[in-house]
Amino acid sequence: MARRNTPVPRCSIPTHPGVTRRQWLGWGVALAAAPLARAQAPFPSKPLQLIVPWPAGGQTDLTIRILCEEAEPLLGQPVLVVNKPGAAGTLVAPALKAAEPDGHTIGQVPITVYRHALMNHVPWDPVTDLAPILQVSGVSFGLLVPANSPFKSVTELIDWATRHPGELILGSTGVGTTAHLAMEEILLQHNVKYVHVPYKGTADQMLAIAGAQIMAGVNSTGFAPWVEKGQMRVLATFNAARNPRWPDAPTMRELGYPQAVYTSPWGLAAPAATPPAVVQKLHDVFHKAMFSERHAGALAKYDQSLDYLGTRDYRQAVLATVEREKKLLARMNLLAKTAS
Repeated sequence: MARRNTPVPRCSIPTHPGVTRRQWLGWGVALAAAPLARAQAPFPSKPLQLIVPWPAGGQTDLTIRILCEEAEPLLGQPVLVVNKPGAAGTLVAPALKAAEPDGHTIGQVPITVYRHALMNHVPWDPVTDLAPILQVSGVSFGLLVPANSPFKSVTELIDWATRHPGELILGSTGVGTTAHLAMEEILLQHNVKYVHVPYKGTADQMLAIAGAQIMAGVNSTGFAPWVEKGQMRVLATFNAARNPRWPDAPTMRELGYPQAVYTSPWGLAAPAATPPAVVQKLHDVFHKAMFSERHAGALAKYDQSLDYLGTRDYRQAVLATVEREKKLLARMNLLAKTAS
């Protein structure tokens, strides 16, 4: 029986009235090349957004705006600050997780982001969802009272709170912030029951202390202008040594709390899948910007110092912090409960 020569079918090209085969093929090539073109597009190709998880007007917001201004000419694009306050400064994490990982959206990441994920069941993981860029700075903390407060020392405040359980009203910048845990650990040693008032940020809390709406508060040294204006007093600091700006204020370590040395380092991060070359570009730009005279001066105004760590070292510091925080929170019974 003779074999029939069956023609090999050609690739099917969809047809549409008014569209030629050549046009279909041309569009296919363009679509296939689009991802490669995007991958090779120069960075940055548009304005950047830098998410600040605190209200506008606070010390971190003000210094980051200057940092962005210093970075703009190096990037050749504007850097727009987007404030997302609340939840103890942790809203930056889900915002970065949801952002396009192209380097055009980055964020200021406080230590509370990592702590919050240990304390609560959240739909994001800062260790796996964020790509550290560099560490910028850290802050120190103080225990503050209104200028007309009857408490002249930490001992007086704790003695009164011990005699009046549940009557001390103390504020911080949010549940689980370093300010909150710093004082919580000390009061736990004395079994003091008190009312904790969390604020969205420094500006709101400073107004509350200065106006005697609360009896005391713990905050980073954004309180300096308020103290200098005579609107509040520093009872003690959480530094390893006395702050030269307030030499009469003892450290908590001096007062018999050797573990009460707290800083709150922060840095910049991008979404986890951001290309390494883009992360490197961001690192190089913001590394140069953070050491500018103007930015360093802004940090010094609020008693902050440059505390640079490169991308690799910053990531290692974050992992070490997570392990340390696990132990602290477990001791304070603040770790998120695992499902049984």
